[in-house]
Amino acid sequence: MLVDRATIIIKSGKGGNGAVSFRREPFVPEGGPDGGDGGDGGNVIFQADRNMHTLMDFRYQRKFAAEDGQNGMKKKCYGKRGADLVIKVPMGTMVIDKETGLLMHDLKEDGERFTAAKGGKGGKGNTHFKNSVRQAPNFAEAGSPGKEREVVLELKMIADVGLVGFPNVGKSSLLAVATNARPKIENYHFTTIEPNLGVVRMDDFEFIMADIAGIIEGAHLGLGLGLKFLKHIERTKVLIHVVDVSGSEGRDPVEDFDKIMEELRSYSEKVSQKPMLVAANKIDLIDEEDVGYKRFVLAMKARGYEVFPLSAPIGYGVEKLMYAAAQALASASQNEEEEEPVLFDFAADEEKGEEYRRVTCSKDNDVYVLAGEQLQKIFDSTNFNDMGSLRYLYRYIEASGAIKKLRAMGLQEGDTIRIDDFEFEFYEED
Repeated sequence: MLVDRATIIIKSGKGGNGAVSFRREPFVPEGGPDGGDGGDGGNVIFQADRNMHTLMDFRYQRKFAAEDGQNGMKKKCYGKRGADLVIKVPMGTMVIDKETGLLMHDLKEDGERFTAAKGGKGGKGNTHFKNSVRQAPNFAEAGSPGKEREVVLELKMIADVGLVGFPNVGKSSLLAVATNARPKIENYHFTTIEPNLGVVRMDDFEFIMADIAGIIEGAHLGLGLGLKFLKHIERTKVLIHVVDVSGSEGRDPVEDFDKIMEELRSYSEKVSQKPMLVAANKIDLIDEEDVGYKRFVLAMKARGYEVFPLSAPIGYGVEKLMYAAAQALASASQNEEEEEPVLFDFAADEEKGEEYRRVTCSKDNDVYVLAGEQLQKIFDSTNFNDMGSLRYLYRYIEASGAIKKLRAMGLQEGDTIRIDDFEFEFYEED
């Protein structure tokens, strides 16, 4: 079964914490700080793999996390960087940010890679906090958290030429004869319940052709196999519209053609305007002088389409149709203007770092409450038994503008400030 859509949660690795350590060697009674930095967390990377054809695996696993960075160590030894997590997906997979609905990346080429979530930065060891006044800093920096986000994976099959038409008109037979593909072929509707691909090779050209499942009236509304496969037409450059001109299903060929075109237009005006060839299949069941067939040819010419008589099972007309498809493909590739989708703004996402650095102020009865992601990180790495570490925390709070905001809210000396579950009384530094 083709699974062409999945929603997963990804999380990059947390950065390792910086180390608090001092040289302890014989005959060196006052060794300086030598705590190493923590390692960066691992990234989450998507990679296109030509050997994958479905998103089935993501039905059984929905959460993916990269490795955390290792904490720093003594003797200025850095922590090991967390291993990246590489998630393999089929070629043609789009990675979409679920929160915004914007495209993050479209993985079209085999081996193409894309980093969807960067790992957190490792924290600095206490060696970085030594200065002329603070000779023995007894604190270090905590590592930054990893990035967690929910993404939608959507697979749109990559093919040059797409076969469209009502169910049971012979699309699978045409694909089998033209490409040596082995789609399931039976004489009943919806034999094809997933797109099949094949490669057409003739003389000095080749292209990929896809058999799109039969379309019915209301397909653009999701009826039948509807939207599940209409989207696979979007990437094709040329369409071959296969019509049963024998009327073996009791339908009128011209009406069949018009109904399919209406479904394509309703789904996407751009899709309906793709270069199209009309294949008049099952011609072996009628005479080419048949009045109904002549009426069909005239109707197609009036709509601007050339008709190619075809009998797919016996190979009649297949070679001529494939040459015409190759010519249409060459012309379409030259004139093609790639529509630029609205992309996820990674720069703006990084700007959310402002939110990471922002300190919020609130009041809980008589207690003033401070909160913020970076504040929490510094708070977690504060050594409350070390005055230098406490000063570092206070100066960060002051530099953030939080003290000024608290004063505007009525903060006075002796009032209680709370960060996380820690409370302390506020006094101005001398």
